[in-house]
Amino acid sequence: MDKTGQAMAGRTVVISGASRGIGLAIGIGAAKLGANVVLLAKTAEPHPKLPGTVHTAARDIEDAGGKAVAVVGDVRSEEDVQRVVDTGVEAFGGIDVCVNNASAIATEPTEALSAKKFDLMQDINIRGTFLLTKAAVPHLRRSANPHVLTIAPPLNLSPKWLGAHPSYTLSKYGMTLLSLGWAAEYASDGIAFNCLWPETYIATAAVANSPDAEARLARSRDPAIMADAAVEIISRPAVAHTGECLIDADVLRAAGKHDLREYGGGSNPIVDLFLDEIHSG
Repeated sequence: MDKTGQAMAGRTVVISGASRGIGLAIGIGAAKLGANVVLLAKTAEPHPKLPGTVHTAARDIEDAGGKAVAVVGDVRSEEDVQRVVDTGVEAFGGIDVCVNNASAIATEPTEALSAKKFDLMQDINIRGTFLLTKAAVPHLRRSANPHVLTIAPPLNLSPKWLGAHPSYTLSKYGMTLLSLGWAAEYASDGIAFNCLWPETYIATAAVANSPDAEARLARSRDPAIMADAAVEIISRPAVAHTGECLIDADVLRAAGKHDLREYGGGSNPIVDLFLDEIHSG
């Protein structure tokens, strides 16, 4: 077993929004290395346009070699969030990693954006990240290598991005600012707080249900690239790696993996939101 596998075996990872897409991929990536995974998602029943539920996700994680517990709940609910953390502690004895993955997106222009969608983004993205992290921290303090990983972008203050979809940007940058703030607040506790963001579009349900989906999916990478980068980050020594905004491809290249063709996306993948270009590898 390599160092990453040794670092993950037997550790307990709590993930929000984990019934599909990036959250599920991270759970499977950790499970392949022997981690326990606690999943929080609202999807108890199949959605007509979205594959998978929190229960099918748990089975996928167990099939990958890990142990899983599925919790049906809403990341916006303080009670549900506390319940998922308590479930992880009861089932596996503690929490080692918290992954803030749940997120809502609406990119309509300001005058076309409903107040309901505005509130949803702030509540899921910012409030949900706050609640899950707050509930996990007391248990993370007792972990030998505690990590909080938030799926949020680097802070790019270019007018291109500030003006593109200000309300969504506010919610995602809010997640980033919380993570960077916590890195400073909890530095003496030895808990790592980092952000991870994809270099390119990722082939998730959001892309599959978007306009011109077929063309976009052909230029999107598989969620496995985010999973591999996430596992690399949360396997690092927490005290030495905190307060960073990281890009999936950069993480893998730094770990020695320069050929990313296995993740798809073709020769000209779509650069993700908040990034200006794909780095040469």
